[in-house]
Amino acid sequence: MSSAAPSSNRRLLVLYVIAVCLYWAAQYVFVPTLSVYVESKAASLASVGAVLSMYGLWQAIVRLPLGIVADWVGRRKPFIIAGFAFAGLGAVVMGMATGVPGLTLGRAFTGVAASSWVLLVVAFSALFPPEDAVRASSILSAINALARMVATGVTGSLNALGGYTLPFYVAAVLAVLAIVAMLPVRERRHQNTPPTLRQIGTLIVRRDVLVPSLLGVVAQYAIWASTFSFATNLAKNLGASDVVLSALVSMNIGLVFLGNLAMSLLARRVSSRWMVALSFVFIVLGLGALTVAKGLPMVFVGQILLGLASGVGYPVMMGLSIRYVDNGQRATAMGLFQAVYAIGMFAGPWLSGILADAMGIQPMFAVTAAVCLVLGLGGTSLLAAKD
Repeated sequence: MSSAAPSSNRRLLVLYVIAVCLYWAAQYVFVPTLSVYVESKAASLASVGAVLSMYGLWQAIVRLPLGIVADWVGRRKPFIIAGFAFAGLGAVVMGMATGVPGLTLGRAFTGVAASSWVLLVVAFSALFPPEDAVRASSILSAINALARMVATGVTGSLNALGGYTLPFYVAAVLAVLAIVAMLPVRERRHQNTPPTLRQIGTLIVRRDVLVPSLLGVVAQYAIWASTFSFATNLAKNLGASDVVLSALVSMNIGLVFLGNLAMSLLARRVSSRWMVALSFVFIVLGLGALTVAKGLPMVFVGQILLGLASGVGYPVMMGLSIRYVDNGQRATAMGLFQAVYAIGMFAGPWLSGILADAMGIQPMFAVTAAVCLVLGLGGTSLLAAKD
């Protein structure tokens, strides 16, 4: 697609923007109250964490093979559309669930759906020159964040209209619309040589791919232990309504959007290494705020800092993971990055649920902050100096 004429590129950009907006709205319109909804049907916080962890687990399982297969067959569109379909299916299953098994299955389907993000990122980045990989991923992440911000901003109102289940059915409709938006995209097949196991192994151990991926694990562990999991339970315990929970998550994602936008403008001017370090500083401070929160204002402070952390750090790490990789292996490299960091999305809710049951939600946040301080900030020194 990178060889398309400028006018064709503009048309593709518009179609991808529309599809990405609808897709991420479908994936997030129910998220602000998902943890509370699951808690109402589960016996413990550990069970809540286990259900929520399915989203990351299935991304970790599917993303790398999906990237490899897409590079192999030279097609991305069919897999992207299949991902949109899984998003709708997962939402319906969760909306109809009467207990933990149905919620687990539905959340697993949405995790499979999220795996198609690998291919959306690569397809979008192919419309830009290789040296603009960080800028392209920052722009796409900003679009992603804007869609999620709007979607999560209406969750509380949807709950007021039709209860906790209505957002799930709205998500299914949005997923169908995303498929419709993607259908007109004409994809030019890339004739790539199928990667051998040796080539895949070489890619996996490349420092410029592996280090950003491992740092992504730490960051995602923290975010999914807090922002999209137990921060909302904490806020609910402190008296937040569904509308406030919706605002809490939407505001966080709004800060992600602003951070993504800043990175798209500063990608060539500021050291990527320093931006990643700054993101971990924000994570530690945000988790610290949640640890000491006695009321909702401090929970909002924590969510603001965690939103800035994601906005600054995620697109930089994502761009670094494919910056020096040939176009024919970019889907594989992006699949590796997203599969590895999805381990954090799985481990965050799962382990934090167990810890929260054992010691309480706020002490769990303190432990998570300590992990990020040691592994996150310490790990940034492993990024190449040229980054």
